Amino acid sequence: MSQNSMSSKIGHAAKWSTFTEVAAKLVTPVTNIILARLLAPEAFGIITIVVMVVSFAEMFTDAGFQKYLVQHEFSDTEEKEKTANVAFWTSLFISLVIYAFIFIFRHQLAAAVGNPALGNVIAFAAMQIPIYAFSSVQIALNRRDYNFKLLFLVRIVIVTIPLFVTLPLAFFGYGYWSIIIGTISGSISSAIIFMRISEWKPSFFYSFSLFKTMFSFSSWTLLEATAIWLTAWVDVFIIGSFLSEYFVGLYRTSLNMVESLFALITASMNPVLFSALSRLQNDHYKFTAMFLSAQRLLAFLVFPIGMGLFLYRDFATSIMLGPKWTEASTILGLWALTSAIRLVMVSIFSEVYRSMGRPKISLFLQTIDLLIIIPVCLISLQVGFWELVYARAFVRLDLIIPGLFVMSIIFKISAHRILKNVIKPLICTLIMSAVALLLQSISDLPVWSAISIALCILVYFLALFYVDKGTVIAAKKVIVSKEV
Repeated sequence: MSQNSMSSKIGHAAKWSTFTEVAAKLVTPVTNIILARLLAPEAFGIITIVVMVVSFAEMFTDAGFQKYLVQHEFSDTEEKEKTANVAFWTSLFISLVIYAFIFIFRHQLAAAVGNPALGNVIAFAAMQIPIYAFSSVQIALNRRDYNFKLLFLVRIVIVTIPLFVTLPLAFFGYGYWSIIIGTISGSISSAIIFMRISEWKPSFFYSFSLFKTMFSFSSWTLLEATAIWLTAWVDVFIIGSFLSEYFVGLYRTSLNMVESLFALITASMNPVLFSALSRLQNDHYKFTAMFLSAQRLLAFLVFPIGMGLFLYRDFATSIMLGPKWTEASTILGLWALTSAIRLVMVSIFSEVYRSMGRPKISLFLQTIDLLIIIPVCLISLQVGFWELVYARAFVRLDLIIPGLFVMSIIFKISAHRILKNVIKPLICTLIMSAVALLLQSISDLPVWSAISIALCILVYFLALFYVDKGTVIAAKKVIVSKEV
């Protein structure tokens, strides 16, 4: 594939991926904003516990095959078709075994996560695990081929179905069941749509030798995903084990709101970036240029969001969650600030590790992260819940130095280049922050907060145009000409 053709495909994919995730991720915060006013924090605490169990099981269902299908270079179409079939039947078998295990031991699992009464709820919610197996391979193949337009159309249909199921059920008093039923209805819709419109359809083919080849790669990817899952959920597990559903709901719902906002950007960027880097893995110059461009763009997007949510955390909480969630403002602000830094200086490095077929590196770093997080959470919780909140937020920055070291030594992308790459986004964000603090000193009324936020956005874009006019022009070219 020529460079121009590659750029065009990546640019086209990036735009459709962005449309997909913006549309999908806008539905999630809007739904949560309404649900936060209909449901109590305790209900969200119960949902959090259920999601924790189900997400862990879904991770094993995929078994790392999605990333293998995107990253691997196949010799021909026949090999790709056979690999997809092996991935599908393996995922389906594993999902059925996992669901059977969850159903049989549902009460024991509920007790293990701190709420013995949730056994039947977990078993019902876990129905989406085997359903997920019917769409995971199609998603991977479409990402591999940059077919994000199809993914966009499917995703729009899928995300709107729970919206029209969950909210009416919540309004009529079905509590956490409304979210569970809405999620399952979305999973069923996804499986049906992909099976009907995707070019690839499963056939009765299986090869144990091919499975062995795939698993030699996917086993490390699976271990990496497990470490990432533990990193994301171990704090929730600890809070659920020692405190009530109220604190679980307060904590995780705040995190979910922040993550859903950042996912507007990262969920549209990461699949395209991973696909592009995978195709460029044998060209170090183009690979490095693609990575640095993506990192700089990510920094320009997430730095102001993270700082803005931190500075206007009380106003943001009142808008996103409502009056019942005033305690969540501290959690939301801290998580937003540290998330922006982690996304640019830690998380994006993982796309490099995976695209180069080096999941062991990511696993090693995630293990270090986990070994730090667990004692920090346990020790800080002994002092109090809010001490855990502060400690957990700032310990998220622990992998910056190890990550820079790995990028410099193993992937030959120097720490100096990476740090220099984010200087301009940081300068623009600091200028915006200074203006925000000045405006906040005038008044703290909600109306003035809204006006000052609008002024800060204007200041940021003016600073961006002055500090890095080239990025603005390049972004415009991507939009107009579909090129990267």
